Amino acid sequence: MTMTRTLRLVTALGCGLIALPAVAQERGLSFSITGGAAVVPDYFGSDSYSAGPTGSFGFGGLRLGALSLGALETAEPFAPGAGAYGTFRFIPKREGKDELDGLDDVKASAEIGVGVQYTDDVWQAYGELRYGVIGHRAIAGELGANLIYRDPSGLVLNAGPRAEFGNRTFNRTYFGVTEDEAADSGLTAFTPSAGFHSIGVEAGAYQPLGADWGLSGSVRFDRLRGDAADSPIVEQGSRNQISAEIGLTRHFNLRF
Repeated sequence: MTMTRTLRLVTALGCGLIALPAVAQERGLSFSITGGAAVVPDYFGSDSYSAGPTGSFGFGGLRLGALSLGALETAEPFAPGAGAYGTFRFIPKREGKDELDGLDDVKASAEIGVGVQYTDDVWQAYGELRYGVIGHRAIAGELGANLIYRDPSGLVLNAGPRAEFGNRTFNRTYFGVTEDEAADSGLTAFTPSAGFHSIGVEAGAYQPLGADWGLSGSVRFDRLRGDAADSPIVEQGSRNQISAEIGLTRHFNLRF
């Protein structure tokens, strides 16, 4: 599994998903596309890393007749306000080879869900809940907060804590070892429970490059905890997980 967490294709489906009457009859759609590169652990609990491409799609807003979702102006990151948004994460396949020889392959998973956030001029708090519609069929999510610095030049810096959790199915998928796997791999059988599996901190930056382009980057450190830290998979790898990415964003603001 070479791109866990970097292909966290988080899609902000607007500052609010509540349909409100449009102030004007203007119709439009705003979104952004980001492409770049990332370095991430090969799988949850790995002590080896891989570099590769990463990308994301961000939904800014839609205005169509009486339907108004989010905002059509999306170029400003961490725009002050409150509301709900959609989230998406892709977790690549984990193969049972090398140090995981004897473990079953874990299929690639796609998670979709919803998040809520409140953003002020200098801070933000958010929470996300996702379900694996492809692959693990489990529930996972994240809680986080940011301190925000906005420079007059347009540069935006953010940093804050992160905490990831999963239900029993999620944690057993990525940290568990069945009796059959234990017999084939030599690892101890292990059955983790639901709960928070990592805590960490992330720092990021966004620099606008004109009205429609921007450059972003982030560095994140997570430390596996609880049952995840006690997993035989993690014990032969590392509790410390570091990831970094950089990307170029193109903003689109369409009118029709």
